[in-house]
Amino acid sequence: MKIVRYTDKNFAARLRELTGDTSLFDTEIEARTKAILHDVFVRGDAAVLEFTEKFDGAKLTAEQLAVTQAELFNASLTADESLRAAVAEAENNIAAFAKKSLRKGWSAKNSHGASVGEKFDPFHRVGVYIPGGTAPLVSTALMTITLAKVAGCKEIVVTTPCGKDGSINPAILFAARAAGATEIYRVGGAQAIAALAYGTKTIRRVQKIFGPGNAYVSMAKRLLVGRVAIDLLAGPSDLLVIADDTANPKFAASDMLAQAEHGSGHERVWLVTTSAKILTSVEKEISKQLPKLSRRDLIKRVLARNVWLIQVADVADAVALANRIAPEHCEVITRDARKVSGGIVTAGAIFLGNYSPTVLGDYIAGPSHVLPTDGAGASFAGLTVDQFQRRTSVVEYNQVALKKALKGVQKFAELEGLDAHGKSAEVRIK
Repeated sequence: MKIVRYTDKNFAARLRELTGDTSLFDTEIEARTKAILHDVFVRGDAAVLEFTEKFDGAKLTAEQLAVTQAELFNASLTADESLRAAVAEAENNIAAFAKKSLRKGWSAKNSHGASVGEKFDPFHRVGVYIPGGTAPLVSTALMTITLAKVAGCKEIVVTTPCGKDGSINPAILFAARAAGATEIYRVGGAQAIAALAYGTKTIRRVQKIFGPGNAYVSMAKRLLVGRVAIDLLAGPSDLLVIADDTANPKFAASDMLAQAEHGSGHERVWLVTTSAKILTSVEKEISKQLPKLSRRDLIKRVLARNVWLIQVADVADAVALANRIAPEHCEVITRDARKVSGGIVTAGAIFLGNYSPTVLGDYIAGPSHVLPTDGAGASFAGLTVDQFQRRTSVVEYNQVALKKALKGVQKFAELEGLDAHGKSAEVRIK
């Protein structure tokens, strides 16, 4: 862990390290990802199968990429009551939250008396990436597919990594099917994003790609913008905790450890506190709780590399630092936490008080846990249902309204030297 205090002589210089290199712009990751994308673009299924064997250890044929109805049925049979209850509870909250965010068409009269407005249609075919590996994110299936279903998307295509034997975690299959997936393919990594964006013989291309992933998945999404639409850049997880002397150090430490356990090694965690006592107590709690955790070896990598304990002069400085870092998750454990949170404008999601741990947002509260990481929150918001809707503007003039608009149209056409533009309006009047 790295400890920095505002009284340190090199405090400003150390803080610059916080917003330094991120995996979103790592040149080595970018070069490797470009090679994978190009190979899938050129060779399609053959490249996807080779990368699946190379990275996941599964030797498959193209016919084996798609998950069968029999596999989905078996996953449903093996789902116990506790899993069914958890999935149903989370799905209900997520769907209810999503329905509040759906955008609806509207129309109004403009200054010419013409009708103008917008309509919102669901994307017909969307791709959803569900991370697998050492931590198969069952919850991500619900946090993405449920939104697509609420939006009305007809084709919801899921890709997720498989094990060496070609199998997919049955809980992921159960959750994906329950949420509304229409196709599921056992392929992960940048090659999955490439297949969704370019299309292959087996996996037809989609209009937009959603879902979090590792650094290579996020890089692939960033590089393919234009070939396909994307939701946001959601890579390795991060958390910033703002704490004053009212914070419970045990709670803060446990939340920090939770975000560090994902396993990629690129996770980032910050404690920003006004209290020297809280900083020391959190440091001790992390050391105390770590040995009891099953993924402690993975967490240790993150603790050594990307965990910061920072003491600032006041809460205003903490808020300013949070806005500079743009964390994926931001916990505000202070007096008047809601008031303090009003100044935070770049976080993916905000959690208020001692009893709102980030894990609630990860699993079951309602808002999607697909959030911008690596500072992308400065430009992107978290995943919402309206991102599954396509906006179209609608314009309807009659001859009377067109006459009112003609003079302005003619002037702009003259200024821009585009006489055909002006004549296309004039011809309807003359």
